[in-house]
Amino acid sequence: MEMESEIERGAQSKQNLISENNGGLGCCGWILVIISAFFSILIFPITIFLSIKIVKEYERAVIFRLGRITARKAIGPGIFFIIPCTDSFVKVDLRTISFDIPPQEILTKDSVTVSVDGVVYFRVNDPVASVANVSNADYSTRLLAQTTLRNVLGTKNLSEVLSDREGISQSMQMSLDEATDSWGIKVERVEIKDVKLPQQLQRAMAAEAEASREARAKVIAAEGEMNASRALKEASLVIAESPSALQLRYLQTLNTIAAEKNSTIIFPLPMDVISHFMKN
Repeated sequence: MEMESEIERGAQSKQNLISENNGGLGCCGWILVIISAFFSILIFPITIFLSIKIVKEYERAVIFRLGRITARKAIGPGIFFIIPCTDSFVKVDLRTISFDIPPQEILTKDSVTVSVDGVVYFRVNDPVASVANVSNADYSTRLLAQTTLRNVLGTKNLSEVLSDREGISQSMQMSLDEATDSWGIKVERVEIKDVKLPQQLQRAMAAEAEASREARAKVIAAEGEMNASRALKEASLVIAESPSALQLRYLQTLNTIAAEKNSTIIFPLPMDVISHFMKN
């Protein structure tokens, strides 16, 4: 409902602008226009330099005649004519403009102070509305982006600010686009650049992460020792069932040691002999 009301308000402001233009110049206005056009024709070689104007491919011109907008649609690109003395025009750049949002000190929903900055990309979608409905569309959009960043992040927890940057950017883009629709501005993209945490909070989070890693390492080590002990238990049961398997293990160990070319000499003793001495 709020989105629909914003769109209706933007459309209503544009309709009001059209209705004001439909009022006409009046009798005095038309008399001034005719007189100005007559003198322009009379001294044509001189006024030609004042009448012919050029706008580039990425620009549009909004013409004012006696203070009124002559057409709902902007003129350009290329050559167009104006009547000296009665007409004036404003050039509007249609290219995408980007600007940085200065770092903002924001208090999150869980009472943590963070510094956040970002970047906004926008362009003029309606040249007439950008000239007639707002005094400085660029500056107004910059200020609105700062307040929108504060409002959006004020409803988020610290974990959401750190992990859900894409969602925050989309929410900001929608809010800015709706708010600037009546100004003839189209917000194309919003990105969160950096989130700076206080030094104490960074140390606390680092200590928490280190403790969590150590705990996981201990759990993994305990699981490894448990698996190793189970494997040794199973091996001991197999060897207990076949005493000759232990002798084969002795021979395999001697083969491994001999392959390493060292000077270690091992004399294996049968377990029966050792067990006889242990009984005595």
